[in-house]
Amino acid sequence: MSSATPTPPPGAARLPSPIAAGQPLTALAPMQDVTDAAFMSVISRYGAPDYFFTEFFRVHSQSRPEPWILGALKANATGRPVFAQLIGENIPDLLQTVGILLRYPIAGIDFNLGCPAPKVCRKQVGGGLLREPEKVDAILGALRDAVPGLLTVKMRTGFEHDGGFERILESIARHRIDLLTVHGRTVKAMYRGAVRYDLIGLAARRVPCPVLANGNITSADRAAGVLAETGAAGVMIGRHAIRNPWIFRQCRERFASAAAGAMPRFFRPTLADVRAYIDDLYRATATPGVPAKLQVARMKKFLNFVGQGVDPEGRFLHEMRRAMTEAELFAACDRHLLAAPGAPFALEPYPGVVARPNCEAEPDAVPSSTAA
Repeated sequence: MSSATPTPPPGAARLPSPIAAGQPLTALAPMQDVTDAAFMSVISRYGAPDYFFTEFFRVHSQSRPEPWILGALKANATGRPVFAQLIGENIPDLLQTVGILLRYPIAGIDFNLGCPAPKVCRKQVGGGLLREPEKVDAILGALRDAVPGLLTVKMRTGFEHDGGFERILESIARHRIDLLTVHGRTVKAMYRGAVRYDLIGLAARRVPCPVLANGNITSADRAAGVLAETGAAGVMIGRHAIRNPWIFRQCRERFASAAAGAMPRFFRPTLADVRAYIDDLYRATATPGVPAKLQVARMKKFLNFVGQGVDPEGRFLHEMRRAMTEAELFAACDRHLLAAPGAPFALEPYPGVVARPNCEAEPDAVPSSTAA
């Protein structure tokens, strides 16, 4: 792959200005139970992306926007634009929710066509909607009429296969979507298997708006390679930003050095830096009145990803997952991160060290080192 990186296409002019003018765009992916105000503020301290996206607002006949997600909009301390993401399928309900959200300080409305959770798809929303291209077209048309500002979409390449992918792209173009993010896997593929960067490239060529590449963007080097391969306007990164909160800073530094014709250079954290990030994350996400046991359990969800870059054998993950108290959890962190504080944190996840074995590993190849 070439290390060259493209600049955003003309369609990016409607979007909020990126942090580094002329560089490819970066965005933090919306992740349920992760991308709240606290987590977004932490990421912003280590190098904010150009754009943030909320967890999805669930939209149905009895729904009202979830207060804790609205809180992420009202308490946005990132200094960067935040898009409000919706998931639903009933047009009147979606329009009612849009009307409410437009009263808040949002960068725009994002529509979810990609969530692969089975309980979501059974309700024919999220990725489940990709089975009905005609319905998708009607929803996008209604949303476009109702949203005076920016309307964006996050989608996968299809439900079980990519047979309807190009029809959805036609709808994206027809309804003047302002930004499209494509996760290059089907819904059924979840987070397993190869990402279809060729289909992301197809989207980048077919639609007039900027396209963000999503799926297995593990590092700044990988981001540069994917952009060169796909011609996308930028990247959206999710779980690898949990693992490495410096990844957006690294991308910008990597893009800048490449544009200057220099050897790729960017910040490389040590294990001591990671230990400080864990402290920061724990304090930021702690909720007053919540039992310590529940806070520890939530922290383990983050550390499942962080652990992919600590040691190649997965020893940190093995010990961390067995901690029951705050003291035990931080003792495990100290043993594995401060024994050699100047040692480098891996830029790429160690092979075979899997954060979520049931979702990310191939069904017949779950490494024993990651068993909880």
